[in-house]
Amino acid sequence: MNAPIGVIDSGVGGLTVAKEIMKRLPNETIYYIGDTARCPYGPRSRQEVRNFTWQMAKALEKLNIKMLVIACNTATAVALESLQRNMPFPVLGVINAGARAAVKKTKRHEVVVLATEGTIKSGAYEEALLSLNTSTHIIPLACPTFVPLVESGEYKGDFATKLIAEGLKPLKNQQFDTVILGCTHYPILQKQIEAVVGEDVNVLSSAEETAKDVQEMLAFNGTLANAYTVPAHKFFATGSVPIFRSIAENWLEQGTLDIKRITLK
Repeated sequence: MNAPIGVIDSGVGGLTVAKEIMKRLPNETIYYIGDTARCPYGPRSRQEVRNFTWQMAKALEKLNIKMLVIACNTATAVALESLQRNMPFPVLGVINAGARAAVKKTKRHEVVVLATEGTIKSGAYEEALLSLNTSTHIIPLACPTFVPLVESGEYKGDFATKLIAEGLKPLKNQQFDTVILGCTHYPILQKQIEAVVGEDVNVLSSAEETAKDVQEMLAFNGTLANAYTVPAHKFFATGSVPIFRSIAENWLEQGTLDIKRITLK
């Protein structure tokens, strides 16, 4: 079935998930919406985030997608269940995938969750991790400066390095062997985060596990794209197209992308 896979995010962060889906399923077409005009979602109310997530889902429903990936942890925490109940196609989030990746990797069951304020407040990662292993010791840390850093495109260089080190200071005297990047923007900062926490710590994104979930869901439903399909990805941003283009083309390494401005309501 050659209908597209929908991917939605508060901004450019979900491109980390889109990249893994493209790698694992090279024949699948992705339609991506980044709500860059209203990013970040972390400090917003649950109702606002739910409304925005539904607007993106509805916009992609009109484009006849065959499944939806909520590639935003904050949106997954507040909107996944309602979308799964009401959409006519499968809907996947990123939190369970991130928790699974961490439980597989951790040796000492000491896990840091780096995420937005909204995701941390929701307790969704604690719930997911403890459902997989009740003895997991979880250290949640909100990093409110990280998403604006990525969205600005200024995530390389000395300023970014200092900002990231400052954001991770509360971990200085903590014991842990695994870090979950509980926001899909954060893998774009992964190397800098790894430099702060040290080489003995596993730093994990949910993107790879999410891409596996997508493949399994499509295979189960018999809706994988034909092996000879050439994908025709489309990207939509609610804010600046040039800034989105610069980050997306740099991150995805797919050449010139088809990117348009979209208004959500």
